[in-house]
Amino acid sequence: MSLDLLRSSLALKIIGSLFIAVTFFYLGMHWSDGYQQLVFFSDPNPNRLVSTSPNFDKQFNVSALINDFQPPPEVALESPQPEVKKFGIVSENGTMSEDFEVGNEWVNETEVASTEDDDGGGGGGGSSTRFVIKRFGLCPRNMSEYIPCLDNEEAIKKLPSTEKGERFQRYCPEKGRGLNCLVPAPKGYRTPIPWPQSRDEVWFNNVPHNRLVEDKGGQNWISRDKDKFKFPGGGTQFIHGANEYLDHIAKMIPEITFGRHIRVVLDVGCGVASFGAYLLSRNVLTMSVAPKDVHENQIQFALERGVPAMASVFATRRLLYPSQAFDLIHCSRCRINWTRDGMVFLSFTMCNSSW
Repeated sequence: MSLDLLRSSLALKIIGSLFIAVTFFYLGMHWSDGYQQLVFFSDPNPNRLVSTSPNFDKQFNVSALINDFQPPPEVALESPQPEVKKFGIVSENGTMSEDFEVGNEWVNETEVASTEDDDGGGGGGGSSTRFVIKRFGLCPRNMSEYIPCLDNEEAIKKLPSTEKGERFQRYCPEKGRGLNCLVPAPKGYRTPIPWPQSRDEVWFNNVPHNRLVEDKGGQNWISRDKDKFKFPGGGTQFIHGANEYLDHIAKMIPEITFGRHIRVVLDVGCGVASFGAYLLSRNVLTMSVAPKDVHENQIQFALERGVPAMASVFATRRLLYPSQAFDLIHCSRCRINWTRDGMVFLSFTMCNSSW
């Protein structure tokens, strides 16, 4: 009996819940926003008055209100002229000096011929001046290797001694004793091979010297291949190549960081200048110096390769560079007695190098 009563009360609860749900659903659908029965939430007679602007039907001069100001045209300003700087020259003791003279000794190098033409008609006379510039001719072909200040045999014969290398120094001809002809290029000279290809090869006819191939071929300096000289990159102290030699120097002295601490180098006794040629790729500029000796002017090979070079020697005169000009000075079997005359050359390297 109690079980039936419990079941009947549960059924009544379910029926009641369903009835309440249906009732709320109906009310929600009936009183939704879509119907107009919710009149107490909306105004059935809205105010539809439209107000007009106080400026209506008034005329204004708009053009007077527009700002027609135009900026002035830009004037192209000329860049200021660079300031003129005055430079000096290196004196005999290696210091910069502004005390020098600029003469006009070359002004009259060209011959000037003047002729006057007279009018023979008794009227006014006229005159004209004609200038004739005489061209220098070529020197004999056997002088193609001649360097005036280094091949001055007359001055070299007058030297009291040559044991310190004096014969390789510069002795320029006296005034009036210089050449009156142009030194000819070697026979078959061609336009040089451009950099960077020239680092590894040059035309044979431009530097027609075979002796270096015979003397230094075993040291990997230079070789000949038909109409070209080839430069494998070796040297007396670096047969396996300048790049490997430079890496070895950097390992021995880590403070030498080529291209950073070391930017300007002097290479003494440079040979064919492979040391300086390979330093260029490491952002280092090298001045390569060597004498014009039995090796037939090896500086010609350096210049033909595109490396800065100068025919010079450490003998009894100082080079043309001021103190602190180089970050590093390199010598690889350059045959210089650095301790000669109270170590004068060691003093030179200390003054000219920041290392």
